[in-house]
Amino acid sequence: MDTIAAPMGRREKRKLEIRARIEDAAYKLFRQQGIEETSIEQICVEADVARRTFYGHYTNKHALLGGLGISRLYNQSEPMLKLLMANHHTTRARLEAMIEYIASNFATFSEIDRQLILIAPTIFAENAEQQREIGHSASTSFTRLITAGLEIGDVRQDFSPEILATMVVGTLNMLTTTWAMDSDYPIFANLREALALFEQLICKADV
Repeated sequence: MDTIAAPMGRREKRKLEIRARIEDAAYKLFRQQGIEETSIEQICVEADVARRTFYGHYTNKHALLGGLGISRLYNQSEPMLKLLMANHHTTRARLEAMIEYIASNFATFSEIDRQLILIAPTIFAENAEQQREIGHSASTSFTRLITAGLEIGDVRQDFSPEILATMVVGTLNMLTTTWAMDSDYPIFANLREALALFEQLICKADV
């Protein structure tokens, strides 16, 4: 049974808004002038926050980089899947739209994004609870998508929704990490192949 999250308080909303401002300012500066060339002071000026406010959110620039990587990649599965569920009415269409959504994001990514993707796991290593929460959120979101397909009758029953969700999340994470390490990696071709794999394992052939 799903639980209903408590309404977010004004203080927590304010904290998230400031955090987003810092991350947006940092990302803009990183893309313009590079990570090493960007100082915390410049980020604070761009975000219009005091240095003590910055350090209230991040202990140093490395922590900010990890937070950016998490925000831009690992925190996107839930909002993406909510959009897919609302706009598409079959599991096959949802999977196809998911790959299209991911591919469109990759088309806008730069060298900075590669670095952020590779740095994010080091932050996970320092915060096991956050790693569990994000991993659980991604798996839960994909499990819900597949379970919805079972309810409408267009998903195969060879494997449990939980195992299929783990397969999807693991495959996408591996493709993303490999691309981040190798700029020549054929990410778009491999995303299309991954889609074919997902459809074969998840969707009924006649639906």
